[in-house]
Amino acid sequence: MLKLLHETTPDAVGDPEGLTLDLDEICRVAAQDMLAVALLAERRAYLDANASELDATGKRLVVGNGYARPREVTTGAGMVEVKAPRVDDRRNGERFGSAILPAYMRKSPKVTEVLPILYLRGLSTGDFAPALGEFFGSEAGLSPSTVNRLTEAWQVEHEEWTERDLSGVDYVYWWADGVHFNIRLEEDRLCCLVIVGVRPDGTKELVALADGYRESTESWAGVLRGLRDRGLVAPVLAVGDGALGFWGALREVFPSTREQRCWVHVTANVVDALPKRLHADAKDALAQIYGAESRTAALEAVKSFSDTFSDFDKAVKKITGQLDVLLAFYDFPVEHWIHLRTTNPIESTFSTVRLRTKVTRGTGSRTAGMAMAYKLLDAASDRWRRINGHELVPLVRAGAIFIDGKLQERIDETVQTESNGSVAA
Repeated sequence: MLKLLHETTPDAVGDPEGLTLDLDEICRVAAQDMLAVALLAERRAYLDANASELDATGKRLVVGNGYARPREVTTGAGMVEVKAPRVDDRRNGERFGSAILPAYMRKSPKVTEVLPILYLRGLSTGDFAPALGEFFGSEAGLSPSTVNRLTEAWQVEHEEWTERDLSGVDYVYWWADGVHFNIRLEEDRLCCLVIVGVRPDGTKELVALADGYRESTESWAGVLRGLRDRGLVAPVLAVGDGALGFWGALREVFPSTREQRCWVHVTANVVDALPKRLHADAKDALAQIYGAESRTAALEAVKSFSDTFSDFDKAVKKITGQLDVLLAFYDFPVEHWIHLRTTNPIESTFSTVRLRTKVTRGTGSRTAGMAMAYKLLDAASDRWRRINGHELVPLVRAGAIFIDGKLQERIDETVQTESNGSVAA
């Protein structure tokens, strides 16, 4: 462990331990001092902002009122002791509340966020206290019972989220996928049906997360009907793996939505139908298709692929048999192509979960597994960035026409009709 030397003082002579200061302890003490300063500054700002509030005798209605009893708070720098400054606000209906350290907070949001992530990575509830105690300097508040209570809270949060009103929400694009992973279950592997959407301002949001059975059409239909019944309108385009039961459900519930197959999945399916010696050449040929600058160039690349691999009819049909849904992205802004060709927003978030092979000790419910998957996605969504060309998303929703990614000027039909009528007259 790293150590930092103190300056030698007479009192430290003869005390070897007094000559060193643990680096982690420095960070913890510094965090404690900075938190105390920040809390005092927050109270001072509140008092200054309300300094003019006076009672009938001219005395201030908002004054400082000492400190609350000390409490320990778990932070990323370790466990720190905090004495929160208090305020006596005598105005009716007004009360001071710290945004830095809300009442009853015992763990920083980042510490709470890391728990579901570690759980999904394979850390069992019995391992939390000794494992995290090494980082935070104490096992207080990190016992298995505490984690179980958190899990129950996540389940309630997920349930409320799945029943939220969607009548005022709009998603122009969707990515859909079924994510399988083993997570403390006594039953079959958990399958999460996931939809991530793009808002008109280009930001990404989690749209749906539900427990499905083998990605069946009926499971997906239940999810989509729920979204529709809560007021969600159909997206313009949905992107997903061709093997999903999602497509049959989409055509039933949101028939106006266009379809785009994920090229990562398509590429994997094509090379599976070819000898290993041809995999590299096939991947290059497929990249020429979805990387072409226009639909015409892509179709030429398709013909080249078909000619090159004509001896492998099964592989060729995986491309030629679904060109309409493989090349749909050409009818959308070129800035969006990189986002619309794959389901990467979902795949990248769950990549570490997909690689997880070791099941943690004990068993758990599917409901708990779904709740923790929800927390994982919820935490990850804070780091999702807007799609490229986000200013073009409203045009897509408005029905603007794009050919090979370029916006086409529309002819005003009213003006054209009036012009034709005047000419005829």
